Amino acid sequence: MASPPRKKSIDDPKKLSGSEKAAVVLLALGEEHQDLWNALDEEEIKEISQAMSSLGTVSSNVVEALLVEFVSGLSSTGAIMGSYEQTQRLLASFMKADKVDSLMEEIRGPAGRTMWDKLGNVNEAVLANYLKNEYPQTVAVVLSKIKGEHASRVLAALPEDFALECVNRMLRMEPVQREILDKIEQTLRTEFMSNLARTSKRDSHEMMAEIFNNFDRQTEARFIAALEERNREAAERIRALMFVFEDLSKLDPGGVQTLLRAVEKDSLGLALKGSSDSLRELFFSNMSERAAKIMREDMESMGPVRMKDVDAAQMAMVQVAKDLAAKGEIMLAGSGGDDELIY
Repeated sequence: MASPPRKKSIDDPKKLSGSEKAAVVLLALGEEHQDLWNALDEEEIKEISQAMSSLGTVSSNVVEALLVEFVSGLSSTGAIMGSYEQTQRLLASFMKADKVDSLMEEIRGPAGRTMWDKLGNVNEAVLANYLKNEYPQTVAVVLSKIKGEHASRVLAALPEDFALECVNRMLRMEPVQREILDKIEQTLRTEFMSNLARTSKRDSHEMMAEIFNNFDRQTEARFIAALEERNREAAERIRALMFVFEDLSKLDPGGVQTLLRAVEKDSLGLALKGSSDSLRELFFSNMSERAAKIMREDMESMGPVRMKDVDAAQMAMVQVAKDLAAKGEIMLAGSGGDDELIY
């Protein structure tokens, strides 16, 4: 009877293929890291398994060299990719499900230390859409706990009769017992914030508003008109959430001046050519007298301009404003109010 072939001995890591290197690393990490196999697809598992079964003896020097190469690769190329799903899966391996859900809600929900901080970062239309199905007394408690500016925008977005009932409850409100407040917070956390997280951090109407923002005027008008015929409520919510060029009129003087420094003068002139008189004057009033005079002269010398060129200039200017807001250099107000940051 023939004896089995003698297994090779590996003393040089350069002689190993990619699958063999992976096999050595996985063998070295051992059974405690079985979860690594879950990240591989079936074909990869098969290839590495085949390499592993025929490795033979691998010297300690080779193992050490490969592990150093492995760790160096991670640190230099960022080869580990973290995601919400991977984090949740990892936590679930050693933490109770309700704890995982609570923690992931904190991570994925709108930023804020407390539930009331978080609600303050939720778009008023989204929050109002949830609260309109709650008891007026519950809504009164919620509105009394968030900032007045945000509460006013939420009230304005609620059905009028319902909003008035909530106002009456707020006027007559007694100090709320801690147990009741805790229950409301828990309900908001489990029913509202967790659902908000599962919708990829934003309402579908916000997503559509962002898409509509990037239409030219004619396309935007066509889609809004068509949507109004089929779903007027959705069309109104999208229109309310859209951030358009004219919304720059809500910038404070410091924000206007910051934006002016970031926008190319030719693009600014073209954008203002198609703006309202009030918005045009807002920008002129934040320039020096000489700069405003030159800008007016430049705009006059342009003569007639194409609408699509104006649209493109205005969209570019809005994008610059959004980029500045994302960096925290200016604050943009959507059609809803002055404290909402647009990212």
